[in-house]
Amino acid sequence: MKSYKPREIEQKWQQYWNETKANVTNEDDSKEKFYCLEQFPYPSGRLHMGHMRVYSIGDVTARFKRMKGYQVLHPMGWDAFGMPAENAAIKFGAQPSKWTYENIAFMRGQQKQLGVSYDWDREIATCSPDYYKMTQQLFLLFYERGLAYRKKGAVNWCPNDQTVLANEQVEDGRCWRCGTEVTKLDLEQWYFKITDYADRLLADLDELSGWPEKVKTMQRNWIGRSTGAEVTFEIPDLNDRITVFTTRPDTLYGVTFMVLAPEHPAVRELIKGKDTEAEVLAFVERMKKESDITRTSADAPKEGVFTGSYARNPLTGEEVPIWIANYVLMDYGTGAVMAVPAHDTRDFAFARQYDIPIKRVIQPIGEGFVPEEEMAEAYTEDGVLVQSGSFNGMPNREALVKIGGYLEERNVGGATVSYRLRDWLVSRQRYWGAPIPMIYCDSCGTVPVPKEDLPVRCRRMWSLTAPVTRSLNLRSLFIRLARHAAAQPAVKRIRWIHSLILPGTICVLRIRKTMKFHLLPRKRTNGSLSMSISAESSTPSFTCFIPVSSPKCCMMPAW
Repeated sequence: MKSYKPREIEQKWQQYWNETKANVTNEDDSKEKFYCLEQFPYPSGRLHMGHMRVYSIGDVTARFKRMKGYQVLHPMGWDAFGMPAENAAIKFGAQPSKWTYENIAFMRGQQKQLGVSYDWDREIATCSPDYYKMTQQLFLLFYERGLAYRKKGAVNWCPNDQTVLANEQVEDGRCWRCGTEVTKLDLEQWYFKITDYADRLLADLDELSGWPEKVKTMQRNWIGRSTGAEVTFEIPDLNDRITVFTTRPDTLYGVTFMVLAPEHPAVRELIKGKDTEAEVLAFVERMKKESDITRTSADAPKEGVFTGSYARNPLTGEEVPIWIANYVLMDYGTGAVMAVPAHDTRDFAFARQYDIPIKRVIQPIGEGFVPEEEMAEAYTEDGVLVQSGSFNGMPNREALVKIGGYLEERNVGGATVSYRLRDWLVSRQRYWGAPIPMIYCDSCGTVPVPKEDLPVRCRRMWSLTAPVTRSLNLRSLFIRLARHAAAQPAVKRIRWIHSLILPGTICVLRIRKTMKFHLLPRKRTNGSLSMSISAESSTPSFTCFIPVSSPKCCMMPAW
């Protein structure tokens, strides 16, 4: 038996496959089509055995289908944008693009050594302008149809990596990449309105016949559809109202306190000038360092602080204390909860811990009334209403509907549906990501980059004349843009922004204190625009070169 010599045999047959274009997809309408796609690797530098496993399975599938007579499309690409490339560039003093493309070249060579049957003529990289031009076109389409929007929200912030983190990227209160303690910041961010499709996502899970039931259950819980009511409570101290969402309007007569998320915008107004102000602010700061997953864990202790303010129950007229607590999140419901400790496990534990009154409003059918002080735990089963005014004696399931209608009649609430699913925050990157094709203008507001000017390129933008650390923060930046037509300067103010997006580029500046910068455009012979940014201090100067564009915005230079 001849010995197996992999270097000779593999090289021979791989050369033959290349010469005969064995893996190239030729369009042939007479054959049944089969698309085989494995998850694109992140070009981190080297393939490992995990890659080998996935791509071997895909290769076997593609080859089997070809042998069965299918016309197989089996492409390969690179999930090339992301923070690791930028962090590596900072660490090694390289440009993210250079670092990424060098890794792609090396890993492509490894893939070819494996002999995987990819059609390399169809290779893509997500950091290629030809690719992310499509991303930008989709973003503008979402924006045109009201599915992309910008708002301020509390986000997880890693002060070391200077980036926003998803909840899943916060592990034990620390950044999953670098281990730095995570805090919360209020930042203007872009979101995709995926909540518009919550019901469709939920219904279509039934169409996934091949999915494990456990996975579909996880998806249903992630969407988290809840039917209930919104209830409006008056806040006498503010001469204002706060709306809560509840799945249990039948327990509204049993509310003994209200709980707000520490991030709720009303908190600072509620405590202003009160003896509780310092204690509440300290609690708010502490909660910024805890992840949402930790705060809402069943095992996590329930913690809170009284604000010193009260809310008025719309049905009873009673005033109940307003607390803030760790177990209420701003991004679920309205960020405010009506607490009914007699009939909610978390509220019961919180009330017992902080000696807050408990009022029972549901009791088992056919049983006598059990005083609140004798309750060992919250009663969460069905029953009939007690201590609930005109609804006394009514089965609680009936009262769910009746009280919802009663709230609507009095214009203090009504039936509604809420979801645990939140809109998708997409603007997390600092630099090495697809630039968002929007212009921010004081006169015109948020203006889309014209489609004919796409792609807005993510490219090497500056040369530094002195070191700049990534820990510098952008507090307030004044940039003077030349108005081409009238030659009059216009000022643009940006606060806490991850990136300044100009036509053809995305600039990231992080300055420790407020400074004033002058942006001086000069026409270059090659048709591009040179912008020299210099600060009125010892801060390093930056120079960036961006291609000519003609955005439909009065604030931007048009040449």
